Amino acid sequence: MLRILSPWLACLLAASPAVLRAQDSRDKEKKEAKGDATLPEAARADIDEGYAEIELLTRALETVRQNYVDPARVTYPKLMAAALRGMLAELDPHSQFLSPEVFQQMKQSTEATYEGVGITIAPEPGGLSIVSVREDGPAARAGVMPGDRVIKLGNSFTEKLGYQESINLLRGKPGETLTLSIHRPATRETREFSIIREVIRQETLRDALLLEDALTNGTKIGYARLVQFNATSPTELADALDRLEDQGMSAFIFDLRNNPGGLLNAAVEILGEFLPPNTTVVTTEGRPGRENPPPLRTPSRQRRARAYPVVVLVNHDSASASELVAGALQDLGRAVIVGTTTFGKGSVQSIIPSDRGTAIRLTVARYFTPSHKMIHGVGITPNLIATLTPEEEKRLFETFRDRALAKPDPSGLVKLGDRQLERAITALKGILAYKAQPAKK
Repeated sequence: MLRILSPWLACLLAASPAVLRAQDSRDKEKKEAKGDATLPEAARADIDEGYAEIELLTRALETVRQNYVDPARVTYPKLMAAALRGMLAELDPHSQFLSPEVFQQMKQSTEATYEGVGITIAPEPGGLSIVSVREDGPAARAGVMPGDRVIKLGNSFTEKLGYQESINLLRGKPGETLTLSIHRPATRETREFSIIREVIRQETLRDALLLEDALTNGTKIGYARLVQFNATSPTELADALDRLEDQGMSAFIFDLRNNPGGLLNAAVEILGEFLPPNTTVVTTEGRPGRENPPPLRTPSRQRRARAYPVVVLVNHDSASASELVAGALQDLGRAVIVGTTTFGKGSVQSIIPSDRGTAIRLTVARYFTPSHKMIHGVGITPNLIATLTPEEEKRLFETFRDRALAKPDPSGLVKLGDRQLERAITALKGILAYKAQPAKK
């Protein structure tokens, strides 16, 4: 059948206006390139190869458009959107073609509040992973856990959805119900949840307090959890540190476990609470040969000098801005990192709009720590490894979820049996004891 059809298709495609225009353009630019004596031979060959591939794509597009059984599904806009989706999806999980509807919804998102179910997702091969769950949100109350894999959003399988499309499905009008199907690797169970969307308010700092004496043996160790980096986070943390210092705090534990990241400038400002002004904390590197933006530095002014020892708690769901903070404090010797290796999301995406209302989301650079360690795909390895079992992680999350709905009770952390927190306390007490030793003559 193909042998009979092939000569007919060849004649048809040769006469196609789109193919003829592409061929004319290719021939013209090939002639110009070959006539340009300043171009190296390799560059001219590269141009030749590029236009040959564009011609192949155009011929394939015309073949599909003129011969597919359902004409309504093979219009030029639909075929080109499908081609762009496939091309960008092949690059990495964070690059994506944005339809006009998806692009418009993305532009309407807000930092202070958003409407949804209170989870943060990350793309992974074959679907989506839940990086964090807002402890006071509807998904947490329903029983969704960090580390769950999302199989379906409503009636749509996530492996067929783009990242931004998935985010838009999670969000919606308050009072609407979202059906969420998940697989839980820790227990190998598959579950379905019906969750009512709410307005999620993004307060970010939790449990800012001095730890109970039963945990610290009388050492005044402060503790705070940051659940996300947003515009108010630096002020929230600075105010909490001031208050704890006024209560006599001698060391601090900064808990970034299950923190999915957020605003980059908020992370840099927070680093300014612990590092000297104008300290380089993040560098960005794009495509080889391109000029890179200047490194990011801590603010030029600091509210207070905070010289006490710091431990940062991280786990496998600490991502993006959390990793930048942990990596910078580790590199510069300002904090000891305790927990497990972090998620490994350290890439930069740019949104490039078109004049048709669409856009592409494209990975254009990667972040590096001050010592030039790459975060993306690697993560931050703690100085002190401390692990929790899946059962312990579940109990920890459920405890924090319940605490988010009530006034923090320091004794609740004593009863928690959090081995990562206990390892952090031991590390800080060791540092304080070492600093208290008299200098040797």
